[in-house]
Amino acid sequence: MSTTTKITRRVALGALMAATALAPASSAFAEMLDVEKDELTFGFIKLTDMAPLAVAYELGYFEDEGLFVTLEPQANWKVLLDRVITGELDGAHMLAGQPLAATIGFGTKAHIVTPFSMDLNGNGITVSNEIWEMMKPHLEMQDDGKPVHPIKATALKPVVDKFKADGKPFNMGMVFPVSTHNYELRYWLASGDIHPGFYSDTDISGQIRADALLSVTPPPQMPSTLEAGTIYGYCVGEPWNQQAVFKGIGVPVITDYEIWKNNPEKVFGMTQEFTEEYPNTTLAVTKALIRAAKWLDENDNANRMEAVEILARSEYVGADAEVIANSMTGTFEYEKGDKRDVPDFNVFYRYFATYPYYSDAVWYLTQMRRWGQIGEYKPDGWYDEVAKSVYRPDIYLQAAELLVEDGHVAREDFPWDTDGYRVPTPAGDVIDGIAYDGKQPNAYIDSLPIGLKGNQVVTGSDVVGG
Repeated sequence: MSTTTKITRRVALGALMAATALAPASSAFAEMLDVEKDELTFGFIKLTDMAPLAVAYELGYFEDEGLFVTLEPQANWKVLLDRVITGELDGAHMLAGQPLAATIGFGTKAHIVTPFSMDLNGNGITVSNEIWEMMKPHLEMQDDGKPVHPIKATALKPVVDKFKADGKPFNMGMVFPVSTHNYELRYWLASGDIHPGFYSDTDISGQIRADALLSVTPPPQMPSTLEAGTIYGYCVGEPWNQQAVFKGIGVPVITDYEIWKNNPEKVFGMTQEFTEEYPNTTLAVTKALIRAAKWLDENDNANRMEAVEILARSEYVGADAEVIANSMTGTFEYEKGDKRDVPDFNVFYRYFATYPYYSDAVWYLTQMRRWGQIGEYKPDGWYDEVAKSVYRPDIYLQAAELLVEDGHVAREDFPWDTDGYRVPTPAGDVIDGIAYDGKQPNAYIDSLPIGLKGNQVVTGSDVVGG
């Protein structure tokens, strides 16, 4: 947003506030928070799940809260995190693992918190056409000749085994070491007995003892990297799986909805320092984002085509509207011509999607421990303590209460009585049939066939301890 535009909007909003000063107390502006900082800059990566930020901006929800926001696309997730830590950005669309990893000191050390979960689901795993053809003989097919979904990684294992036998590395892309995409790709591979590799204190490649070699590729570069043959598959958010279909260079084989039904995805992250120095501003931001999430899901996704038009603009995602709509409007195309209904591929508000559950945070921490990013055993209480230091449902519910009072949302839209933990995820909602209970992280870690357990640590290329 230009400075001129900011000033124009400030004058317009100021005039509106003055006019409403004489209005009845029920006016939305009568309860406007006295924000400590009203000019804010937020970062994002060009993915469709940044939608709550774009919608809050375009529909004026930030301005309704007295906030003058600039949205800035960032080059990659590391740059985005670094700029939040330095204060160049006041907050950002973040990988859910980023606030957790920063807070525990994996990578950059900083206390980042999240008062708002941005969405559920939204990712997919795509393989190249060559790999898809090699997988086909190992797939179960429907009567119409199309594959039965979900496609399990057991169909990929013979392909990876052949690469290994031929002495060729099987390279795959994910977007960041602490991204949901890394953990989802690892989860899917491990469920098919394909080892995705360990991390250690001395080797942060994540490729120790790996059958498939995972490395970082920025989301918008995934299709071109696949087309160049540098990687054979990847896990990424939209629209970059559907882009592979439209370009005819790859096939999305599974969505994360099929890996773990209604799994958490991105969060909105801010420094702990920001939330303490500007508490009313933090509440105002959270209010605006909750309203945007509601708009995205209300009336059975009736607003999604309008959201697609917004996201397609160059200042946001900048992909063709047709590509974005392929997943954003409740469908998902696997192969060309194999478009299936996936109404919950993107969820922004349903199922309490925006509530920052401690159990979501704990799951990410279990995966960090499983693959060696957390190098040593931690007791169950440690997972709970870290989750509660990063995820802030107290801020979220305070913002929700204000929105209920404003008449913008319904009280039943929020889980007021929760202890911050979801009910355990049943085995049937997960690709490997293993249930997840956030209150028992170590029991869960120990139930996973591949990965570190108990007191095990990675030393060199060996796993030692028990």
